[in-house]
Amino acid sequence: MMEWDEKYMREALREALQAAEEGEIPIGAVIVGRGRIIGRGHNMTETLHDATAHAEMIAITTATETIGGKYLNDCTLYVTVEPCPMCAGALNWSQIGRIVYGAPDPKRGHSLFSPSLLHPRTEVTSGVLADECAALMTDFFKSKRP
Repeated sequence: MMEWDEKYMREALREALQAAEEGEIPIGAVIVGRGRIIGRGHNMTETLHDATAHAEMIAITTATETIGGKYLNDCTLYVTVEPCPMCAGALNWSQIGRIVYGAPDPKRGHSLFSPSLLHPRTEVTSGVLADECAALMTDFFKSKRP
């Protein structure tokens, strides 16, 4: 784990909290390039009525708009929960250099698939602020149950 991983994961957690405030599943993401946040996003599937409006997808779009290109090979994605297969595929196409996630997703995470859905050069770090990231999800779903 790199020294700034927690700093940027806290930014992703801020995005996740915003999602929760909007009634969305609390997953947040930021993309960092050259030492600054170039993209951010949180789940917006309910707001946009779009099953593909995951935090990572929105962060990819904002990051590529910021840099004016489709490849993010020198960038790092920080996301509160392990990316799903759809997001892993999009991250593959963007050639993201590194992914850092907090909580694993044992039901829908990309790591359930072999071979990997990620680009072969993408580095993955898991477990950064995992307890905080997982607690957000657990608390959100507990609040939804009667």
